[in-house]
Amino acid sequence: MERSNIDDNVKNVEKFYESFLAFTESIFSLLTDKNELDYNSVQRKINQTIDIVRSNRNLMVYVMQTAKKWKNPHVSHAGRSCLIALIIGIEMKLTRNWLVELGIAGLLCNIGVLKLSDWIYTKRKGGFNLLNSGTEYEQKLLFVHPIHAHKTLKSFGFPLPICEAVLHHHELEDGTGFPQGLKGDGVCFYGKVLSVAGYYEAFSTDETAIIKNGHEGMINILKNNGRFDASVIRALINSISVYPIGIHVLLSDGRHGQVVGLSPENPRFPIVNILGKKHNKAVQTSGELSVARPLTVEEIGLYGK
Repeated sequence: MERSNIDDNVKNVEKFYESFLAFTESIFSLLTDKNELDYNSVQRKINQTIDIVRSNRNLMVYVMQTAKKWKNPHVSHAGRSCLIALIIGIEMKLTRNWLVELGIAGLLCNIGVLKLSDWIYTKRKGGFNLLNSGTEYEQKLLFVHPIHAHKTLKSFGFPLPICEAVLHHHELEDGTGFPQGLKGDGVCFYGKVLSVAGYYEAFSTDETAIIKNGHEGMINILKNNGRFDASVIRALINSISVYPIGIHVLLSDGRHGQVVGLSPENPRFPIVNILGKKHNKAVQTSGELSVARPLTVEEIGLYGK
């Protein structure tokens, strides 16, 4: 994807992304303030979202990397995890009905922690650490939040596959997840996708929320690959790449660039727009000109965007 194509269409995707998070915030507010949750409105929104993501997958990844911080981390985590789950599902060629169920479950699986401190989504104080270091109340609430969400969705008449997905979204392949410690085939397919999507999103967002680093999220997934379904990880890598669209990178020749496209043949070699006063062109990276590493926040400021 050329940078000019991104510039032509990114505003529309940004607008949709913001509206999607605003919708998420509205349903969360209705649930917490009035105990209301309408299945049909959520289903319609997810149906619309599937079409947008399918048509603009690369731009959606770009927007998620570059969008400004959303004021409510619960909303941001839920909305972004849902979008990532849909991207994975589309890559895995799921049917429309499966995508709708997956998207609804992805959006609502964390409704059990809406009243919990929002720092559970930061990388140094994330959910797994909270199970060990949080207060007794926080530990208990986090551990049982899939059960609470499952019961809540059942009480509102949501389909059973969605309820099961929500119950399983923190279960892991090796049995180290929670709340039931399920493993392997004991975890439903939607749960396998949601665990990858949620984990990747949480570890792609810096604690300061200054920058979103999808590369770091991918590295954390790969370091813990035994905890996740291999086919889901493969779909994540193929659809988002080890170096997601939007991040700033240092190339092997010392130049600075921004990832603007993916190589379906090899996710390790994205298309990079080389930036600087003497350079402003997109190149296909390779074994000879490769990505050395992502740039830090400070380095991006030094280079300039």
